[in-house]
Amino acid sequence: MPKLTRCTWPLKGNALYLAYHDTEWGVPAWDDQTQFEFLILEGAQAGLSWSTILNKREGYRAAFAGFDAEKIARFGKRDVARLMKDPGIVRNRLKIEAAISNARAYLDFRDRNGSFAEHMWKFVGGKPIQNRFRDTKDVPATSPESDALSRDLKKRGFKFVGSTIIYAHMQATGMVNDHLVSCFRYRECRALGSGAKKRLAVSG
Repeated sequence: MPKLTRCTWPLKGNALYLAYHDTEWGVPAWDDQTQFEFLILEGAQAGLSWSTILNKREGYRAAFAGFDAEKIARFGKRDVARLMKDPGIVRNRLKIEAAISNARAYLDFRDRNGSFAEHMWKFVGGKPIQNRFRDTKDVPATSPESDALSRDLKKRGFKFVGSTIIYAHMQATGMVNDHLVSCFRYRECRALGSGAKKRLAVSG
């Protein structure tokens, strides 16, 4: 069986990191729940490696009520104190409090405007941006789209949503396909982006 060619970044991690690259990274997330989960995780990553967050993902799922925004939005001071003692997550008070306030901002957005995912996808024209990078060093940390989305989310009260964090979010949720063209997942994720607007209408 021929060896698969991959992006270079997951080769430095463990089996969990490799599986994430092979099955999740770059897969278009048309639904609100997945978009919200990655908003929490990417915010937690700020200043850290993604492998750190990925290794704690199950810890986050347990600590943050399965990423149930309605439950997280009701967290209070006792919950913050509890989370600050939880080794399964990044014990940073600002990040913990941001996750709670982001849950509230997310619910407020949905109450006022409907689908959060549909709004996010508007910033890339409703379908994945298909980049064609041949070297990891060519992949940017931000883009005009992530700049615009970052500004929009900040205006709506979201925290830990700087352009670099949002670009990573866009990569993770398939809003941009940043697999290298040599990677076996490039064509697979490109194919998943076809029929984007139809899928978005169903998911929204």
